[in-house]
Amino acid sequence: MLRGAALRVTRPRVAVLHAVHVHPHAETESIIGAVREELGGVSHQAVYDVLRALTAAGLVRRIQPPGFLARYEARVGDNHHHVVCRSCGAVADVDCAVGEAPCLTASEDHGFEIDEAEVTYSGLCPGCSAVPDF
Repeated sequence: MLRGAALRVTRPRVAVLHAVHVHPHAETESIIGAVREELGGVSHQAVYDVLRALTAAGLVRRIQPPGFLARYEARVGDNHHHVVCRSCGAVADVDCAVGEAPCLTASEDHGFEIDEAEVTYSGLCPGCSAVPDF
């Protein structure tokens, strides 16, 4: 994957890419922890730099649900969306509801050539909605 994206294959890049695949929707700190388990000492900055390079190359996708830290996922190349628990921050993928990328038909494009849409649904996950309010 790295070579296909014209990136040098390095241990940190392989470890970060692996961590994002194994831990979808992980925050940076979780990715750093997974990389350190695999490689030992690696700096925060090295992981941030690798995430930036992988995102720029289109190998990972950065999402930032409103009110939460940025997360990374390996599912790229489609126009899927996310559902986010507003209580615990759990994130799950949501495919477009109808056909291929229906959200690309905006009610008004203001002259833009739209090629991607990002929709975030918010609510409570099953675990949080089962907790009674006090």
